[in-house]
Amino acid sequence: MMKISPQSLLITLLILLLSGCNQAENPVTPPAQSSVPPPAKVKIAQPINQHVTEWDEYTGRIEAVESVDVRARASGYLEKVNFKAGAAVHKGDLLFLIDARTFKAQLNYAVAEWEKVKSQRELAKKDLARAKNLLQAKAISTEEYDARQKGLQEAIAAVASAQAQVEIAKLNLQFTQVRAPISGRISRELMTAGNSVNGGDAEPTRLASIVSMNPVYVSVNVDERAILSYRREANKQQRKLEGMQLELGLADEQGFLHEGHLDYVAPMENPITGTVTMRGVFKNDDELLRPGFFARLRIKGGAPYEALLLPDRAIGTDMADHFIWVMKQDQKVTQRKVVIGKQINNLRVISQGLQAGEWVVIEGVQKLKPDSLIEPEKITLTRTVEP
Repeated sequence: MMKISPQSLLITLLILLLSGCNQAENPVTPPAQSSVPPPAKVKIAQPINQHVTEWDEYTGRIEAVESVDVRARASGYLEKVNFKAGAAVHKGDLLFLIDARTFKAQLNYAVAEWEKVKSQRELAKKDLARAKNLLQAKAISTEEYDARQKGLQEAIAAVASAQAQVEIAKLNLQFTQVRAPISGRISRELMTAGNSVNGGDAEPTRLASIVSMNPVYVSVNVDERAILSYRREANKQQRKLEGMQLELGLADEQGFLHEGHLDYVAPMENPITGTVTMRGVFKNDDELLRPGFFARLRIKGGAPYEALLLPDRAIGTDMADHFIWVMKQDQKVTQRKVVIGKQINNLRVISQGLQAGEWVVIEGVQKLKPDSLIEPEKITLTRTVEP
C-alpha cells in the first residue's frame, strides 16, 4: 500500500480550495432569455348596433282590488257554515246561518204592534170627523176638537214608528243570513257552527275574509326623477301618464309575462321617502297573480333609440369609472373609459366612449395591460331580442 506524505496531502487540499474560489468568482452565466412576453390569446367582437327600449324595474306586492272582512251583523248562535274554505264565491252567496228564531219572534211582535197602532189611527180619524160635525153644531168646544185632532196626529206618528220597528226587525232577521258582499276567493271559516257570535256595533265577530281575484293591483314607489321623466315623455307624446303600458313578472319567472296598464298616480310625493306611489292593474283570468305575492314591475323608461351594446364581461371597473379594451391597428390594445347605460336583456348599453365597428376584447381581459400585444379570435355577438 502506497503511503501519501503529509506535504503531498497539504498541496492537494490547497489546489482544491483555489479551484473553488475561482468558480465562485466566475459563476456560470445561464443562457439569455427573451424579455418580450408572447401575445395574449383573446376573443374580440364589434359592438351590436340596434334600436332598444329602456325599462325601469321596481319591486312591489300584488294587491286585491276589493278586500272585505265578513263580520256578523246579528248576535246569536252560528248554525251553519255554507262554503268550502278557499272556494270562489259570488256576491250574494249564502256563507253563514245564525239562529233566527229570536229575530222571527221580534218581527212578529213588531208587525202586531204595527197593526195595533194602525187600528188606533183609524179610530182617531173617525173621532176627528165626528168632532168636526159636533163643532159645527156647537155641541162641543173648540178645545175638545183640538184634542181629538192632536190624538189623530199622535196615532199617525205611532204608525210610522211601528212601521220603522217592523223594518228594523226585518233587517235583523235578514242579517241572520250572512251573504258574500263581493265576488272573489274566501278564506277558511274563522268561526265554526255552534259558536256564539256578536253582531253589535262595538266589536262584531269576524267570520271570514274575501278578496277579489280579477283584476289585481300592483303598487310601487317611484322616485321623483323617474316620475318627471315619465311625465315629460307622456307630454311629448300628447297622452296621459295614466294608461301607460306596464309589465309584471313573478318570483319564479325569468321575464315579464303579464301585461297591464297604469291606472293611478298619487297626487303628492311622500316627504319622508321622497317617492310617489304608482299603481298598475293587471288581468288575472287564471288567478295566477295572488294578493300578497312578490312582483317585479317594469315601466317603459322612454322612446326607443339606437344604441351600441356589449356584454358585461367585456366591461371593467376602476373605482367609479368603467372601461373596455379596444384593439388598435397594430394588434395592441388600449384601455378606453366608457359611460354605461341600462342593461337590455344580457347586454349593456354603452352611452359614451365607443364607436360602431371598433373591435373590443370580450374574453381574456384579465391578461391585458396598456399596449399589450394580442392574438385575437374574432367572434360575433348575438343580438338581443327587443323586450
